[in-house]
Amino acid sequence: MTSIVLPESCTRSAAEALLPEVIAALGEGPVTIDARSVTRIGQACLQLLVSARRSPGGATILASLPSREPAVLTGLEQALFDGETA
Repeated sequence: MTSIVLPESCTRSAAEALLPEVIAALGEGPVTIDARSVTRIGQACLQLLVSARRSPGGATILASLPSREPAVLTGLEQALFDGETA
């Protein structure tokens, strides 16, 4: 299983930099995306995570509270985290 670690500040530029890595990893099988160090997450990263989760094979996302809060506010918590608690 491939693991991808998100940066503390997961901004649009971080999402752009991570996109090729996420695409390549999803092509190889199950992926775990580690967002436990994230202290700030933007819309572009949330979109990247939703896309990864909905891709064939999907992705498991390990979330920090700061990465979970915007997902709750946007109604994406269940889509991203399967209702798991931080």
